[in-house]
Amino acid sequence: MKPGKAMLTCYAVALMSLNSLAQTTPITLKQCVETAIANNIDVKQRDLQMQRSAVGWKQGKANLLPSLNGSVNHNLNQGRSIDPTTNSYVNQSYTSATYSLNADLTLFNGLRLINNLKARQYDYEASRLELQQQKDNLTLDVILAYLEILTNIDLLEQAKKQESVSRQQVERLEIMHKEGAIKPSDLYDLKGQLADNKLAIINSGNNLNAAKLRLAQLMNVPYNDALQVERLTAEQFAMDYQATPDSIYQVATEQLALVKAANLRQKSAEKDVKAARGALFPTIGIGGGIDTRFSSTGVDTSGGKVSYYDQLSNNYSTGVGIGVSIPILNGLQRRNQVALAKIDQKQAEYTAQTTQIQLKQNIERDHFNMEASLNKYQALVDQVGSYTENFRIAEVRFNEGASTSVEYLLAKNNLDRSNTNLIIQRYDYVLRTKILDYYQGKMMW
Repeated sequence: MKPGKAMLTCYAVALMSLNSLAQTTPITLKQCVETAIANNIDVKQRDLQMQRSAVGWKQGKANLLPSLNGSVNHNLNQGRSIDPTTNSYVNQSYTSATYSLNADLTLFNGLRLINNLKARQYDYEASRLELQQQKDNLTLDVILAYLEILTNIDLLEQAKKQESVSRQQVERLEIMHKEGAIKPSDLYDLKGQLADNKLAIINSGNNLNAAKLRLAQLMNVPYNDALQVERLTAEQFAMDYQATPDSIYQVATEQLALVKAANLRQKSAEKDVKAARGALFPTIGIGGGIDTRFSSTGVDTSGGKVSYYDQLSNNYSTGVGIGVSIPILNGLQRRNQVALAKIDQKQAEYTAQTTQIQLKQNIERDHFNMEASLNKYQALVDQVGSYTENFRIAEVRFNEGASTSVEYLLAKNNLDRSNTNLIIQRYDYVLRTKILDYYQGKMMW
C-alpha cells in the first residue's frame, strides 16, 4: 500500500472509532488496536526512524554511481589579468566564460561502498521490524486493557446480582420484622450486607471507568465513560492451551520482530566492520571531463573578432585519467575507526544474545504463570460449585427460620467471594494466554 493511501486508511479507522465512541455503540478489539496504532506518537516517531533508514539505504546505493558535476562561470575582468583563451596577460576590461563537465567513478576501495550499502540495507530492514515491534507492543497493551474492561464489566454484573439477592432478603425480612416474626438482628445483619453490596457496585463501577480511561488513553482519544466494547466469543476463552515453552520459543525466534531486528542490527554491525577495514586499502578511481571557454578579447590570426560559439568550439578540450590513493599515515584514524566498528559489532552481538535469553526466560515465566492461573481457575470452578450448593441449602434453611442470619451471610459471602475470584481468575488466565500468543505473532481476530 502506498504511504498516502496508508495514511488515509489510518485516518479513516481513527474517525470510524471516534464516531463509535460518540454514538456509544460497541467497538471491536480490532478497531481499538487500529485506532491506537494510528494515533500513537511513539509509533509515528518509529516510522520516521524507518524513513530515515530508508534514506540511508538509498544513499548507499547512490554512492556506487559515478559523480557528475558541471560548472558555469561568467566573469567581468578589469586591469591586468590572464586571458583564459590565450593564457597571456592583458591589461583591459573584458568578459570571459568557462564551462566544464566532470565525472568520477570509484573502481575499488576495499569493498567499502559495497559493505556500507549492505549495512544500510540491514539497518532499514531492522528499523522496519522495530516499527512493527512498536505496533506489537501497543497491540498487546490494548488487548490487556480491553480484557480489563471485560473483567470489570463481569465484576459489576456480579456485584449487581449480589446486591439484588441481599435487597430481596431485606425486603422480605422487613415485612417479617413488622409482624414480629424474626429477631431484629437478622434484619440489620442483612441491611449491613446490602450496604456492602452497594459499595461493591460503586467500586466495580469506578474500576470499570478506570479501565475505560486506560483504553482511551492508549487509543489517544478523549475519555468517554459511555464507551462500550464488543464482548468476545466463547472460542476466544478456550481453557486448554497446548503450546509448550520450547515450541513457543521456536516460533517466537522466527516470528517476533524484536528478535529479527536484533539479528539484523548484528549483521549491519558486521558489514560496518568490513566497510571500515576497506578504508585501509588503496582507492582506485577513474575520472574524466570536458571544458571550454570564451573571452571577449578573442581574435583570429588576422586580428578579427572570433564569435562566441566559434570560441566554444575552438577551445573545447577533454581529459580522462585514473588515480590511486594510498593511505599511509593519517593519525591512525582509519585503524581506530575499525576498532570502534568492532566494539559496535560486539555490542550488537551482546544485544542479540540478550534479546534471545530474555525472550526464552520471559516465555518460561509466562507459561508457568499461565499454567498456575489455569490450576487456580479450575480449583475455583469446583469451589463455586460447592459454595453454590451450600448457599442454596443455607437460603432454604434461613427462609424457613431454621438457621440464623450469621449462617446465611457466611454462606452468601463465601459464594460471592468465590464468584468474584472466579471472574478475576478467568480473565487472568486469558490475559496470560494472550501474552503467549503475542510471542507467536497471533492476534485475537
